[in-house]
Amino acid sequence: MGIRGSKAKKQAQVLMLGLDRSGKTTLLYKLKYNQSVVTVPTVGFNVESLETDRSSPDLTVWDVGGQRKMRPHWKHYYPDTAGLMFVVDSWDEKRQDEARKELHRVFEIKSNLVLRHESLKGVPLVILANKQDLPGCCSPEGLSQKLDLKRACAGRAWFLQPCSAITGMGLEEGFRRMVYLMKTPLGQTQEHIKLKIKAKGFKFTSAKKVLSCGS
Repeated sequence: MGIRGSKAKKQAQVLMLGLDRSGKTTLLYKLKYNQSVVTVPTVGFNVESLETDRSSPDLTVWDVGGQRKMRPHWKHYYPDTAGLMFVVDSWDEKRQDEARKELHRVFEIKSNLVLRHESLKGVPLVILANKQDLPGCCSPEGLSQKLDLKRACAGRAWFLQPCSAITGMGLEEGFRRMVYLMKTPLGQTQEHIKLKIKAKGFKFTSAKKVLSCGS
């Protein structure tokens, strides 16, 4: 039972999308439980909560299946989304163009028109360049070009975070940046964000899995 007069902490919905086998579920459980979990392709969705510091809302992360038959249903998860994470397989070069098309489709009502889906207007984006631990993977810079992120991310705050769902490299940083972007005005470059995050000295308490981002 809660203390009388205490207020429930706010929750922010983060939608995590990406192609099947990009590593969405694996990285989410690696971050939350610090365990490498053997997963099968998600049919439907998984939901996990991540605790943040007192100045930020806790995150409710919706990990939605990325199979081709599931992608038309992604739009049903857009309402009430405060942040979007898109996971890309940096190693599987053959599917990176497919990932580009799906990322652009998320933000465009029609593929031949640069029109943004109203529910995602201004919602910040963090692209997680997964599998950076594998030899021969595409660099973050190369992936940015292949995904045409300059066009895809026009009109929203965004960040490209290299990571590995197996080793855990970059996962904490990616979610910290998501919390920060949700509280940051639009129009800031990645370099500005890097400098501000470094200057504020953000911390991550692994024992409690508390994401800490100052206001």
